[in-house]
Amino acid sequence: MASAHLNALGRHLALAGFMGSGKSRLGGEVAARLCRPFLDLDREVEARTGSRIPDLFSERGESAFREVEEEVALDVLQGGEPAVVALGGGAVLSERTRASLASQAFTVLIDVEPDLAWQRVSGGDRPLAQAEDEFHALHRERQPVYEAVADARATEVDGILLAAAGVHVELGALDGLDGLVPGDGPVELVVDERVAGIHGVRAQVALGSRDVASHEVPAGEAAKTGAVLGRLWEAFGIGRDGAVVALGGGSTTDVAGFAAATYMRGVAWTAVPTTLVGQVDAGIGGKTAVDLVSAKNVVGAFHWPARVVCDPALLTTLPETERVNGLAEVVKTGLLAGDRVWERSEPEQVRACAAFKSAICLADPHDRGPRAQLNLGHTFAHALETAAGYGLPHGRAVALGLLAALRLSGLPDEERLVQDVLAPEPVSVDPDAAWAALARDKKAERGTPRLVLLDAPGRPRWGVELPETDVRRALEGLIAGRQ
Repeated sequence: MASAHLNALGRHLALAGFMGSGKSRLGGEVAARLCRPFLDLDREVEARTGSRIPDLFSERGESAFREVEEEVALDVLQGGEPAVVALGGGAVLSERTRASLASQAFTVLIDVEPDLAWQRVSGGDRPLAQAEDEFHALHRERQPVYEAVADARATEVDGILLAAAGVHVELGALDGLDGLVPGDGPVELVVDERVAGIHGVRAQVALGSRDVASHEVPAGEAAKTGAVLGRLWEAFGIGRDGAVVALGGGSTTDVAGFAAATYMRGVAWTAVPTTLVGQVDAGIGGKTAVDLVSAKNVVGAFHWPARVVCDPALLTTLPETERVNGLAEVVKTGLLAGDRVWERSEPEQVRACAAFKSAICLADPHDRGPRAQLNLGHTFAHALETAAGYGLPHGRAVALGLLAALRLSGLPDEERLVQDVLAPEPVSVDPDAAWAALARDKKAERGTPRLVLLDAPGRPRWGVELPETDVRRALEGLIAGRQ
């Protein structure tokens, strides 16, 4: 029985699958990305009994082994902080273990072709991998059980992380929206007014009879106001069995997600970002917000989407300026990850960046620790956007903010990289207004900015306090006429 869980937020992430699927290897990598403990059920059984599994099989038989395995699985799944748990190949044969998975875990099936699995395990001492024909027969016998218990399927680390966060990345996914928006209740569509004429009808057709209303919001930051938010509250007609679907860029998902978080004290929502910024960053992780005149994103809520649907095919309709906006977030992610992800194809950029952010946000869903690293360059960017009256494109502001952060980090090579890839140009804003906005940044403490810097690509530091004169100099270095 698969659980009703949509993600691994606050619960165990269990990896199920046949022997040789790579659960132990993948589980260790996933646990490190999620900052979670890793428990390998086979190793836990061996620690509990003091015997190797082949010896348990030979000395006590498979049925006795399964009893111990069930006992250990229940202990692991029913207690402790959320962990990544690699299940033994036969662990899901236990009805009690399956019930515990359904209540306590989000389970990902690690798919593997049986021929590949046999190549990986043949010649070893696994008790049930001694004869190839029996191995293939056992795979056929167990596969329906694996599929029944799985909440999602994956083959590698990024796929597991995306599944665990409820993020679906697929070319053409928009046309399958009805099957991707969880549940079967009514849906109200909140759509960017520009996107409505391009993709709105396709989304409505895909949602079919579930689509009961559509609400257009202004393009860009103009959507993120109290007036637009209030209009959505007044217009919504769904109950708690319904859901909101946000179709548009990061501003649309911000305001629609906040409306969903607060309407009837919270209804489910699905983000369908249509911009590169939205697909690699803004639509993922459950941060929702509107702006104040004096500060960006300071009124909002954490409201994890039931699903994020990223269809890279939608990016083909983007103006080039929007692509450049999104590329700034791609470069930011690459600097944090220590991976030149911006050199990949656009669909690959989306998948890699979405997986990176999914892992960070699952590890720190309420932004109290490592999630702060995602603010690299954004302290300066938000200050410039606010000082510009939100007329400055977010990506252009982020590109400038990255320059400031890299200068303060003492990384001239990475600073030149940002110049070469993003070509940011200074902006004309009031320096005092920008500084005042920076002091109101969400990460500031008692009016003192807390910055994200890099020791090197892939090695971020956050919560960094620097002398005010250094920070102000870095900010003014982004403003036309102040360099």
